[in-house]
Amino acid sequence: MADVLFIKTSSLGDVVHHMPAVTDARRALPSARLVWLVEEAFAPLAGLHPGVDAVVPVAWRRWRRGLQRGATWSEIGRFVRDLHGRRFDTVIDTQGLLRTAVLTRLARGERHGYDFASAREGLATLSYDVRHTVARNLHAVARNRLLTAAALGYVPQGEADYGLDRTALADPAPRPYAVLLHATARPEKEWPEADWISLGTALAARGLDLVLPWGTPAEKVRAERLAAAMPSARVPERRPLDRVARLIAGATLVVGVDTGLLHLAAALGVPLVSIFVGSRPSLTGPTGTGPIVTLGDHGAACSLAEVEAAVARVLPVGVG
Repeated sequence: MADVLFIKTSSLGDVVHHMPAVTDARRALPSARLVWLVEEAFAPLAGLHPGVDAVVPVAWRRWRRGLQRGATWSEIGRFVRDLHGRRFDTVIDTQGLLRTAVLTRLARGERHGYDFASAREGLATLSYDVRHTVARNLHAVARNRLLTAAALGYVPQGEADYGLDRTALADPAPRPYAVLLHATARPEKEWPEADWISLGTALAARGLDLVLPWGTPAEKVRAERLAAAMPSARVPERRPLDRVARLIAGATLVVGVDTGLLHLAAALGVPLVSIFVGSRPSLTGPTGTGPIVTLGDHGAACSLAEVEAAVARVLPVGVG
């Protein structure tokens, strides 16, 4: 039985975009043991994929903030010993960054990754035993699938399958609801608050409750400010990502800016309207089997009227 280690640590969107590669690998190698090394915050989400046998959390972000403490170095030492203590048949770094290349180098096994021209950070290729050419102008999902297939010796077939069952994951809810993903790490990706309030008011008039998730204290303040101006709106407590996935899976509709949860909604097949303002959807836009409308582009304004029209296109029949 082959032992395979995937190294795709972060961010949330990147983790979601790696899931179809895991699905492909499971289909091609049904008896293999598939292990995923991922940032600890995203470990609950990686564990939802039915093709993953084990998840290895790494605390790179937390360690980076605590390098002055001896306890941090002790934890790093234990992680390195545990990772190096096990041998894999194949180690695949689908991220192609220097930090993931370091983790790849710590793992034992034949190490695969992008070649210099294909990697996001070319020096990462020094950590790989086998380097593969994958075009940089492909969508991230396609790049992950092609690299994984080249490393494991098969050809990816069919449309991308994230391996997530929306029906099985969805939390039961007494009323239909829309999830509004207003928060993003980069201010230039944000959509105006006044437009969110107008959209939320219109969705509530269609009979939808509104849910506004958040990830940081500043995002929570913004979510509470928006929710206070909308009818039938609530701001949930912060939850681990497997619980957030269940919240999104149960939604009737998701509307969001370019953020990791947007890609999770697409992976789950939830009707989705994505708003791109400060980034380009061509390489990292949401893809999935559900109805998706993607609006805007880098530096392009996205009007309220456009979003409302897109909502009308993706809403299930009978809603509103």
